[in-house]
Amino acid sequence: MQELLQYFFSGITNGAIYAIIALGFSMLFNTTGLINFAHGEFVMLGALSMITLWKGLELPLMAAFMVTVVGVSAVGLLLERLAIRSVRKPHPIVLVIITIGASIFLRGVGMLGWGKDAHSAPSFTDHAPFELAGATLLPQTLWILGIVLIIVAGLQLFYRRTLTGKAMIACAISKKAAWILGIPSERMVLLAFAMSAALGGIGGLLITPITMSSYDMGTMLGLKGFCAAMLGGLGSSWGAVLGGVLLGVMEALGVGFFSSGLKDVIAFVLLLLILYVRPSGILGTKAVQRF
Repeated sequence: MQELLQYFFSGITNGAIYAIIALGFSMLFNTTGLINFAHGEFVMLGALSMITLWKGLELPLMAAFMVTVVGVSAVGLLLERLAIRSVRKPHPIVLVIITIGASIFLRGVGMLGWGKDAHSAPSFTDHAPFELAGATLLPQTLWILGIVLIIVAGLQLFYRRTLTGKAMIACAISKKAAWILGIPSERMVLLAFAMSAALGGIGGLLITPITMSSYDMGTMLGLKGFCAAMLGGLGSSWGAVLGGVLLGVMEALGVGFFSSGLKDVIAFVLLLLILYVRPSGILGTKAVQRF
């Protein structure tokens, strides 16, 4: 029982990270219909920027957090303005290829900026780990879960209580109808890119105290975030959270009871299963249509 609980804590921690990355995928897909394969690099930029600002330049934690999020959002804005919007014939395949190219470019920038060595950061607080039924719960896990819950609640309020959020929902349903109603769809797409990148950056900075960070970390994290989004239902915020947590817990149980070599395999086995059995994800098409 103690061992199972320990694996569960580990799975919840990683699952919350996957969930916030999956939220970025879902948000952008809702507004633009685009799968951004450079999203994992936003995670990498968030992680390495946080380490530089907090550990290297010794900025206060909250200042480093805010500067990192704003900086990664700016990268998302630049990607939309310079690489996506300038395409004359925005066929989905063309846009996907552009995001893959952007991923390679940002990975190269990360390697030039931070080198090939892995970096780490201390936990956000110095509290000792908590003991619960014989299992150890790290304070960083509580930070991650708390921030993810605040983000999910904030997104729900944003979409349900603000005009901008409702305008983004309108664009997600029909860009043409939204344009007829006077909603600036291009601004909504730009905002979606910025918010999606910010979510990736937050996922990256949260993960710095629990794993080593390097210029090539975004590829695998981005793919797992995509798997989580597909598992829960691409386009659904609650589906992203559910998919992320499920993926994290399944990974932890597989590593704990079978082999650490299965950690990355589990994500893609789950992705294949969900594509064969229920392509719309666990929460189904209704959740995909509306955020």
